[in-house]
Amino acid sequence: MKRKIITTADGSKTIHIEDWDEQYHSKHGAIQEAAHVFIKSGLHHKLNFQTNSKPISVLEIGFGTGLNAFLTLIEAQKLKLNINYVGVEGYPVKIDEVNELNYASILVGSYANFFNKLHEVSWEDTHLISSNFSITKRQQFFSEINDELAFDLIFFDAFGARVQPELWSKSIFQIMYNALKPNGVLVTYAAIGQVKRDMKSLGFKVERIEGPPGKRHMLRATK
Repeated sequence: MKRKIITTADGSKTIHIEDWDEQYHSKHGAIQEAAHVFIKSGLHHKLNFQTNSKPISVLEIGFGTGLNAFLTLIEAQKLKLNINYVGVEGYPVKIDEVNELNYASILVGSYANFFNKLHEVSWEDTHLISSNFSITKRQQFFSEINDELAFDLIFFDAFGARVQPELWSKSIFQIMYNALKPNGVLVTYAAIGQVKRDMKSLGFKVERIEGPPGKRHMLRATK
């Protein structure tokens, strides 16, 4: 499928898939969306209930451009958090596309060099990117995930249901439920009524909360 790099409303770039008319991130602002959905509504929310200093384990569904992992790494550095991050991706982004993304230049500071490092490390192995942030990138379809009681937090950032409805099925969210620890949290940019109902039927407590720029609502689910 034909792909191109586009600039979103906050100046950050993303990948646009022309055949689907779908982007990896919101056209209203790639960084703004990721920061609101996954950092503010996910990581920071989870930290409000963290009662110990144990490492936080994060599963990202759709590693994609690496933006969510990059923002999480920056938060780990700022807040002195220990984070073990797993990014699952069926079709990794090509390195020439990565080189056109401008997240590191926008998020300036001592963290900028980490973005390239996230993409340079090998798949399927665990790598220490900084003293308190490790990452494992797994090339895997979401339906193949079989982790159980392994994660504190899930960033569900699959392509939209309009183009890939199979990624938003009840069976996929059963896999997510199984992968979370008790009181684990899943956040996603979507606010689809059927997804909300499916998650509730699986045992999640589901909230529809304020969405990122350009979107009224998003979902946060707790096991």
